[in-house]
Amino acid sequence: MEAACPESVEPDRPEPVLLTEPADGVPPVVETPEALETAAAALAAGNGPVAVDTERASGYRYSQRAYLVQLRREGAGTVLVDPVALGGALEPLKTALADTEWVLHAASQDLPCLAELDLRPQRLFDTELAGRLAGFDRVSLGTLVERMLGYRLEKGHSAADWSRRPLPADWLVYAALDVELLIDLRTEMHAELSRQGKLDWAWEEFEAVRNAEPPRPRAEPWRRTSGIHRVRNARQLAAVRSLWEVRDRIASERDIAPGRILPDSAVVQAAQGDPKTESELTALPVFGGRQQRRRASTWLGALRAARALPQDELPVVSPPQDGPPSPNRWADRDPAAAARLSAARAAMSAIAEEHDLPLENLLLPDLLRRLCWTPPEDTGVASVEARLRERGAREWQIGLTASVLSTALQAAPERSRSD
Repeated sequence: MEAACPESVEPDRPEPVLLTEPADGVPPVVETPEALETAAAALAAGNGPVAVDTERASGYRYSQRAYLVQLRREGAGTVLVDPVALGGALEPLKTALADTEWVLHAASQDLPCLAELDLRPQRLFDTELAGRLAGFDRVSLGTLVERMLGYRLEKGHSAADWSRRPLPADWLVYAALDVELLIDLRTEMHAELSRQGKLDWAWEEFEAVRNAEPPRPRAEPWRRTSGIHRVRNARQLAAVRSLWEVRDRIASERDIAPGRILPDSAVVQAAQGDPKTESELTALPVFGGRQQRRRASTWLGALRAARALPQDELPVVSPPQDGPPSPNRWADRDPAAAARLSAARAAMSAIAEEHDLPLENLLLPDLLRRLCWTPPEDTGVASVEARLRERGAREWQIGLTASVLSTALQAAPERSRSD
């Protein structure tokens, strides 16, 4: 009897090298028009793609503006730009980057605040999205740099208040390191996608991100208040709305994150408790603090306004949904739609597994649900292709999914056991 061959074991990767300082040191922050002209000229004279990143003050400020812009290009090195000190006037930078490919990680997070500065790429490579398309389980910048390049980045200031001035030296090191290896990572991810035959898919995805429209404002953003599910009646919902709107106005005027003005938990507690006096209000958690005591009359005014609303001006407890209901209710409401969704999900899972793709990158879950809930009258492949295209699916996604979705849309619900 032959001895069993031992399973092949992938050799251990070498320990990643901790990167604590940029190779060329941390450049001075560009804060004057003269320094910006010099930096822009250097970037324009460089070659190849440009690594781009931004730092915001999410959780500290109301706005999502960029408080630091980091760039790096072969032949130019790293540039750190303070757009606030420059009054947002970055025209030299816009000119220097006009015909370059930009490399970003999780570009959808940075492009809006760059667009506020009138900085928009003509060509984009997103290393995070590349990692997803490559089928990698973890796609943070640090993880990909370690996997593809063998370096480990110091990560510790991503959630810092980048509106602070002056910026601490160790924060600037962190910011410079975020673009230090981004071009090298782009090179490796490009090669990996090419090896997997997914490069054309990736370029389509990058273009979709680059050209994405800003999300439309929510009709009732106050309904996103954390913990609002505990509010059970329309009058209390009106109190949440009133407190939320007052808080939002204060936050916008002072450019402070709303949660730092008043936490969501306090909004919900006040709506439920409906305090009518300052002593009742300050007896609630959070409202007893010095800052909230100073605003007690403001919060009480918001609650009084909600209390005084006529019945026909109260918010509805269950607003109409934009789109199909939750899938767990489909079997009761529309068994045929439930059968279509079940068949479609199984088909999508098989395709995703075959091509080593995350399901959400193969086709947006919301698009799949809408297609199954309200399919085209003609469920042929051409009609399905048209519906997918109309809903924003990319050509590579349509090519992989339209045929099997056409079949899934013709699925019939299983007959009940009593039939």
